[in-house]
Amino acid sequence: MASEDFLINYLPILVFIAVAAVIAGAAVVLSFLVGKQNPDAEKLSAYECGFDAFDDARHKFDVRFYLVAILFIIFDLEIAFLFPWAVTLGDIGMFGFWSMVVFLGVLTVGFIYEWNKGALDWE
Repeated sequence: MASEDFLINYLPILVFIAVAAVIAGAAVVLSFLVGKQNPDAEKLSAYECGFDAFDDARHKFDVRFYLVAILFIIFDLEIAFLFPWAVTLGDIGMFGFWSMVVFLGVLTVGFIYEWNKGALDWE
């Protein structure tokens, strides 16, 4: 009897998963039924980062691609760490606040470095 009460608590989660699966399945089926299916050579060709997918493997990339990737990682990390910090700010006190200020300062220095290197200037 106790195990049935325990399992009944998970019923809303099961219902949520079932409803989400039905909506996702309906969206996929409707997109195939309603959408136009006119593939041509351009639509079926491989596309990767603006370059031909079947080019020479030793082709050199412009260094700006790497700088933009670093810039993305900087801001992605910033957002990933800001949410848990904001939730627990009341518990971690001033030490946690100043630790995040130092962290954001380091990220700002990285951003200024990339800006000075011209990563944001596309010619």
